[in-house]
Order: sequence, then C-alpha cells, then structure tokens
Amino acid sequence: MLIAALGVALAGTLAFAEADYQNATRSMPVVSVGPQYDTTHVYVANEDIDSFVNSFIATFGGNASQRAVFTVTPTPSKTASQYVQTPVGMLSVFAFQTPIPYPFGNERTGYLVTDMDKAVRAARAAGANVIVDTFDDPIGKDAIIQWPGGLNMQLYWHTNAPSYGPLETVPDNRVYVSSQSADNFIRRFVRFSHGKVVSDNRHADGSEIGRPGEAIRRVRITSGFGNMLVFATDGKLPYPFGREVTGYQVADLDATLTKAQSAGVKVLSPANRMPGGRTAIVEFPGGYVAEIHEMTK
Repeated sequence: MLIAALGVALAGTLAFAEADYQNATRSMPVVSVGPQYDTTHVYVANEDIDSFVNSFIATFGGNASQRAVFTVTPTPSKTASQYVQTPVGMLSVFAFQTPIPYPFGNERTGYLVTDMDKAVRAARAAGANVIVDTFDDPIGKDAIIQWPGGLNMQLYWHTNAPSYGPLETVPDNRVYVSSQSADNFIRRFVRFSHGKVVSDNRHADGSEIGRPGEAIRRVRITSGFGNMLVFATDGKLPYPFGREVTGYQVADLDATLTKAQSAGVKVLSPANRMPGGRTAIVEFPGGYVAEIHEMTK
C-alpha cells in the first residue's frame, strides 16, 4: 500500500511539474528577430581568413564587413572578427590570435534576440542549459546555451539594433541528434522559438546523408529564427555528413558548384537527390564544411 501511495504521489507531482512547464512555455515571449540576423559561426586560422571569406563571397555573392580585432569572450582573448552578408545566409568569422577559451568554438550559430534577459529566461524555461551566462561584448551582450542532444548555440543582442533586408533564400540550420534525444530536443526548441514542425518523416531516404537504402528520421522546423533541418540517426555517419552546420539554398546547384570550385572550394559529396531537389557537401578554404542545395522548380 505504501509503495502504491508513493507511486500515486509521484505521478501527481510529475503531472503538476509538467503542467507548470507547459504554462511557463506557453507564456514565453517571442524573442526572435529574423533569419537575416542569424549567423553561422566559423572559426578559421589567421592565415586562412582571407581565402575563406573571399571564396565564400565568390560562391554566393554578398560582402564582408571591415575586419577588426576584438575580445568576444567573457575571459581574456583576442580574435580577428568579420561579418559576412550574402543573399543566402550570414556568417560570423573568427580567427583567434590567442588560445580559444572553452566552450567557444563549439557553438554553431548566433541568434539575434530582442531582449537578452528574456531570451535567457525563456531558454532555461524551455529546457536549455545556459553554459555561458550573459556577458558583455564590444557591441552588445551574448550567452551560450545547450539543448538536449548536445546542440550549442549563441544568443546575442546589439546595443544599436541592426537593420538588414530579407534574405533571398533562408538557410537550414542542419542538426544531427540521436534517435533517443530527438523528441526532447524538438519539443523544447519549438517551444522556445515559437516554431512549427513543418514535416516529420520517420522513414526518410538516408541517401541524403550518405546512407542510401536506409531509413532515417528527417524533421523540418520553421520559426522566427529561420529554418532548421533535424536528422535523427544512430550516429553512424559517413564522412563528411554531420560536419556541415548550415545548408544554403541556391537557384542552380551545378552553376554554384562550378563557381565554388573556381574559388578553391572542394566538393566532398557530389550532387545527390534530396526531398524536392538536389544536395551537395563542400569544404571551403580554412575547413568550413557546408551543404548547398537547389529545390525542384
């Protein structure tokens, strides 16, 4: 009887906890600004920054900001930093001149938020772990968060709000998680981002990630932060899949790959079928691996 009573009490406690969690996430503020403000973080060696930035712009168009040396971490460090704007997505490029303080270098993206304090509270309420609490940088504030499944991202806020036009195409934040953590990650990120699961195919063709003839789970999410493509797998990924962080949509994949190769970019995985189009994986000078795709007209 005692065990049964304890079981009922525990079930009741868990039910109340889940209800509190649901209420908290329902009332979360919308803190996203727009996908044109979300940047992929790229870390390269000092000697590679010019060749990387030049090759990226040669492939996709756009322009780069003036380069400057900053301290962008809460502990002492120095990095040459440059912002790259293209019609298909943005980059924050870092070439550290000192050792990189932990855990920097592991965060994959920077998401601009309307209010840093609200964003950090919302991330915690949704189940993210704040692994680097809010700190000042030369032009605003930052924090690093981690989602179930091991996904690290940066939240950032600028003292003077930036104003950029919309992108021609919104890139995919490409996420690989284990099958065990996928539901937990998706549920919590969707709550934080006020996003929507656009599709969830549990028997997608694995050829998209180098595993033809096998079924994988493929989930597409949209939110005010942009697009996210989640692959839930057993982790047995052939190189280079899983190394790419961002997927860029272009009008003509073959023409883009030709431009890329002329700029010194390596094609690691040649054009292959994907749902609704074709996809390829490339490596830019400096080691940045990315996916490029076209959609069927």
